[in-house]
This record gives sequence, C-alpha cells and structure tokens, in this order.
Amino acid sequence: MKKKLVCAVSGNPMSASKSTKPFSSSDLKTILHSKRANIYYLEHCRVLVNGGRVEYVTEQGKRSMYWNIPIANTTTVLLGSGTSVTQAAMRELAKSGVLVGFCGTGGTPLYSANEFDIEVAWFSPQSEYRPTQYLQSWVKLWLNDNMRLQAAQKLQVLRLKYLCKEWTRRAVAKTGFDIPLDDLLATAEQSERRVQAAPDVDVLLTEEGRLTKALYKFAALATGYGEFSRVKRGAGIDPANRFLDHGNYLAYGLGATATWVLGLPHGLSVLHGKTRRGGLVFDAADLIKDALILPQAFLSSMKGDTEQEFRQTCIENIMQSEALDYIIDSLKKISGSISAKNT
Repeated sequence: MKKKLVCAVSGNPMSASKSTKPFSSSDLKTILHSKRANIYYLEHCRVLVNGGRVEYVTEQGKRSMYWNIPIANTTTVLLGSGTSVTQAAMRELAKSGVLVGFCGTGGTPLYSANEFDIEVAWFSPQSEYRPTQYLQSWVKLWLNDNMRLQAAQKLQVLRLKYLCKEWTRRAVAKTGFDIPLDDLLATAEQSERRVQAAPDVDVLLTEEGRLTKALYKFAALATGYGEFSRVKRGAGIDPANRFLDHGNYLAYGLGATATWVLGLPHGLSVLHGKTRRGGLVFDAADLIKDALILPQAFLSSMKGDTEQEFRQTCIENIMQSEALDYIIDSLKKISGSISAKNT
C-alpha cells in the first residue's frame, strides 16, 4: 500500500543518504522542544533504525524507499493506519525526547486499545534524570483545593489574552477573518471577570462552554459561514466541525509535548480532571486551541481546503505564533506564581 505523508513542518522530507558511520541519537545536538521544527503524521509505512538514523520506509513496487526523520528537530510523530515501529526506533526517539502517538486516519481517533476507549495513545519518552523543579511546584498547588482553583483561573486568563492577541492580529492583517474587535474585547473582558469570580471549577467549566459558543458565533459571522453547531466526529459532519476535530489534535500534541518537557504528569489537571482522562494535556492545549485552530477551521472551510492543506496551515500558524513556547511559559508562570503567592 502506498504511504501518505500528510505533514512535515519543514517541507517534504528528503531521502536519507546512506550513513558511512553509525551514530546514536545522544550524539545529536540538543534542540529545545519549543524551537523544534517538525511534526510528522505517517500512514502505511514502517519506522525503523537504519545506519543509526531513524527512518520510515515506504514500498513502491519492488523497491523500498527510506526517508530520514530528523529526530533532534522533531517534537511529535503521529502514527496513523498501516504503520509499525521497531523497538530500536522507539529507543532512539525516546533519547531525543520525541513524543510518539498512535492515532486513526487523518490524525483523529477512530479506534480503541485494550479495555479503554482512547483518543490518542501517547508514548512519552522517559528519563530517570529529568529535573523535578516544576513537578514539585505543580504537585504543591494541585494538592490544595484553593491553589488548584487559582491555577485554573490563571489558565483561563492566559488563554483569553492569547486569544485576543491572535484574533486581533488576524483581523488587522486582513486575512479574511473580519471580526468586530470591540465586541470581541468586550466578550473577553466579561469572561475574565466571570473567571476571576468563579467559586469552583464547575463554574469555570460552565463559563468555558459559554465563551466557546460565543467564539463559534464570532468565527461563523467573520467568515460568512452561516449557521453553525458544534458536533464532534461522526458521519456527515460539515467541514468546519471536521477541521475543528482535526486541528484540536495538533493542539493536544503540543499540550502533551509541553507537559512532558516540564515533567508534569498528564493526570494532574486543574480544569479538566473530572471530564477528561489525562486532563492536563487538554488544559495546556486550551491555552492556544481557540486562538489558532478555531479561526483556521472556518477559514479553511470557506476556502475549500483539503485536510492536508488545513493541517499544513495550522502547523505554520503554530510555528509563527510560537504556540509551544507560550504553553510552556504559561505552565511555568502558573506553577511559579501560584506557589509563591500561597507561600
């Protein structure tokens, strides 16, 4: 079967040249996760180690084509349908801190594993010698109900600030996302007041739902999409809903990468712990999801983009907006400020 490479941020990968001298991933220069350039989604191929390099292999007739994966400059590898990965490849990917996930076609969840109904099965690279600075601060706030609520409120405030910044930039840049800025800022200010006054997480989740519905309405009006109602997955859904499902999983990959970089377990969520397994990934993704994925879903729907074109545009937006940097910095800020405030 033919393999389909849906995305590589830095462009089409080049065929790997034959290595004259085997080397280990530990020999590669370390690149900060927030500065890495590649997110790969692979279908119908094998991932293995060849001459010290991690490569994926495609079959073209009787020929096997080997393509290099620059693991030192990659944050995430998503393995879709028809893929396999060797133990040696997983070892090298883990050494370079690459997050590996198994998913369904198009990067969206279409399968189950073991006894659990899962969305994406993430395999986080492990190290016994990773720093615990942020883990210790996060555990301290997570074990205290009041501090955990403060962290959830801070998370939502940072989300709103990033949203206003990115949506204003789109409107000013004349990208076709023509929103009434005064109305957007008023909605954001109102939401922030409600967030700050929320007595518990349930009220925060209710406000999150109210805000998201308002943002969908803004996006539909800004792009001329017409009537819109959010439907997650399923047959026959409209393009905007399909792109939202698709793009949100890119945001979840960033959230998973950011929490791994800081050494924060996915179960220590402050907002989505009661509604999502591994909720901290969803908490982290919320920081940038509405700001970057939501408007692009509507814009790409109106342009008639394919799934691949939408994905590539989302990744370009993520890179240009330094979204991974923002998630990492925000989690560090929440961890440090809440712990210091309550010391």
